[in-house]
Amino acid sequence: MWRFCGNQLKRWRTKANVSREQLAAASNYSPDTIKAMEQGVRMATPRVLDVADELCRAEGMLSAAKDYLSREKFPPRAREFMEREREAVGHWSYESTLIPGLLQTKAYARALIENRYPPLDDETVEARIAARLERQAILTDRTPPVAFSFILYEATLSTPFVDDEQRRRLLEVAGLRNVTLQVLPFDRAIAAALMGAMVLLDTRDHERLAFAEGPFASELSADPEVVSRVAGRLSMIRAQALSPEESARFIERMVVRDD
Repeated sequence: MWRFCGNQLKRWRTKANVSREQLAAASNYSPDTIKAMEQGVRMATPRVLDVADELCRAEGMLSAAKDYLSREKFPPRAREFMEREREAVGHWSYESTLIPGLLQTKAYARALIENRYPPLDDETVEARIAARLERQAILTDRTPPVAFSFILYEATLSTPFVDDEQRRRLLEVAGLRNVTLQVLPFDRAIAAALMGAMVLLDTRDHERLAFAEGPFASELSADPEVVSRVAGRLSMIRAQALSPEESARFIERMVVRDD
């Protein structure tokens, strides 16, 4: 919808012979921001749509788009995964650098989202923090409960963003009956653990999906070969990780040590 709205904005502007600079000045935005809206990278704001509607003599056609636009809660590359996650009955994951979104405190989520490059505007930051916290309801609010298995490399627990509040949150979630949380210490690391984060989802329709997220691209796949590779890596890592009980003690010692 962002891209479609931006495309229509550009078409009407071009047809009316209104320059990007003229629209930017009239709506109090920079030309680069107008360009980003036209490309669908940013959401066209109600002010821009109303100003463009008047400048381009669109007779309400552009202003009407306001009713169909909403600020996206998740980055484009993660939206399909979030949709499938809501349908999952099983969720198995490994994280090598960051605390998984389902386990993050508000402060930890804010630290990550606010320090994103390129920077996000304040409204998007708040929307994404709220969405991340809302997403965590899947841990406790589903009937029957979703089965969760989290494996965290020790590095995820050692960054400056991870404070005692975050570590205690991990211990709290680990106590849920439908959640298994394990830690892979540095001295147990294997090659498969250094290849990045991954998730396996099991759906109600007995479909298995693999998700891998990187800094610039993410992939959700139902390809049996891809799913098999991810399942194999997860199994190898789980075999090396501490047991859930040992993992809880490992995290507890980190809290005591920092105190």
